[in-house]
Amino acid sequence: MQLPREQLLEQLAQLDRRYLDLERQLASSAGGQPDRQTYQTLGKELSELRDIVLTYRTLLRVEYDAKEAEALFHAQGDLEMRELAKEEAVSLRQQQTDLLAQLERAWLERHQTPDRPLIIEIRAGTGGLEASLFVNDLYRMYTKYAAKLGLTTELMHAQRTEAGGLKEIAFSVKGPEAWQRFKFESGVHRVQRVPETEAQGRIHTSTVTVAVLPEPEEIELPPLPAKDLQIDVYRSTGAGGQSVNTTDSAVRIRHLPSGLVVTCQDERSQLRNKEKAMRVLRARLLDQMQQAHQAQLASDRRKQVGSGDRSEKIRTYNFPDRRITDHRIGMTLHKLDMVMEGELQELIDALIADERAKTLGRS
Repeated sequence: MQLPREQLLEQLAQLDRRYLDLERQLASSAGGQPDRQTYQTLGKELSELRDIVLTYRTLLRVEYDAKEAEALFHAQGDLEMRELAKEEAVSLRQQQTDLLAQLERAWLERHQTPDRPLIIEIRAGTGGLEASLFVNDLYRMYTKYAAKLGLTTELMHAQRTEAGGLKEIAFSVKGPEAWQRFKFESGVHRVQRVPETEAQGRIHTSTVTVAVLPEPEEIELPPLPAKDLQIDVYRSTGAGGQSVNTTDSAVRIRHLPSGLVVTCQDERSQLRNKEKAMRVLRARLLDQMQQAHQAQLASDRRKQVGSGDRSEKIRTYNFPDRRITDHRIGMTLHKLDMVMEGELQELIDALIADERAKTLGRS
């Protein structure tokens, strides 16, 4: 979505007016008995606008100073002063160009991030039982975080273990800014803790992988031809199918061209299981396409936050020390218990700020 300069500046002016309006509303609320929810909502919007609005105001000031310097250069007067004015004007116009480029990127960032439902898949990696238990812990953490944001979650598929863990789970998240808040979670999550079955008190290290997949739109991924799909139905089995294993309601879909396989057995209805399996399959196919595209980009771009590269460890959860570390930004918090209860916002805000700084810093 590329805007002409005049239209971009008008959009930025509107954001500036909105920013002023928010400041007035917050000042007015602070003087009386503010509704807490409203106050928090206004403050959040103000915070989200701050960087782009302050950059826009800097642009206006630089443009004004550049015109002043150009006017001084064209005026009659001391030659040396006119030359200095010319140098200043050239420097200010370059600053103006750089600021415009920053604002274009910031505006695109605001409007090109997909605001659509997404599917999160969590799978046990290394670590056996501990990994499967941590899949369950992450699922609980994410659903609690989503609830705090007013987002809705829907279980898509779960493959449970006899010990009460999860080999893998997929669920959807819907609501405003769902993608912006969850996109940073793609990657390898490492957990360090003492298992309940460990008599010696030794710390075990396990890993879990998380994939965050925007649900594709028809324009991105058209309907899949029936000839490309092998659909099998069978009776639900295992810990996850005890209440639905009286009929052939479970569904397995294999996408023949890619070899991707999705199963779903959590619903009593075969039709609902098929619908959910298709949604997961389409999200995986879109992610596969995007991963293939990203592999062709320059190596610096592939290393950016949120690239979806799940081959690298992104976060460590150390339970003995109550420590959580995000390795992408070098941030460590000693409040792991709170994070596991869904208090993720401090980490997410830091990741958003880091991404914004990198975006605005690119030429």
